[in-house]
Amino acid sequence: MTSPSASHFEYDAAAHQEPHAHNTPHPSASATDADKIRDIAEVPAVEVITTAAVHLMSAAAVKLGLAEGPDAEELKDLDEARKLITALAGLITAGAPEVGNQHARPLRDGLRTLQLAFREASLIQDEPGKGPGEKFTGPVN
Repeated sequence: MTSPSASHFEYDAAAHQEPHAHNTPHPSASATDADKIRDIAEVPAVEVITTAAVHLMSAAAVKLGLAEGPDAEELKDLDEARKLITALAGLITAGAPEVGNQHARPLRDGLRTLQLAFREASLIQDEPGKGPGEKFTGPVN
């Protein structure tokens, strides 16, 4: 699974010292920092949520050893993959009502594919409902 191209978001939390200064950069922020903040403010929440999900999917695929290249097996780390898949399941479960079915369906499909790939890669099988993310999605077959 290769990483789809996605917008790169940068956010400098230090630029916002006051909790309600969402549209006003910190006085010490440069024009570039203000531009970054303005740029992220213009990105719809659906895009931020789906981009975060795609990044989690891509990272989980790499940790499952599904990356392209000769070192894919060396990058395999099932403990890390479990954490990423569980975080992805939480994001998709919580975000699905907000992003709508047209965006949530492919994310759910990708999540299920990763959950099944994890099961296939694991030497010791989890009990049904105990696999990565299954506390959010239910058992995956």
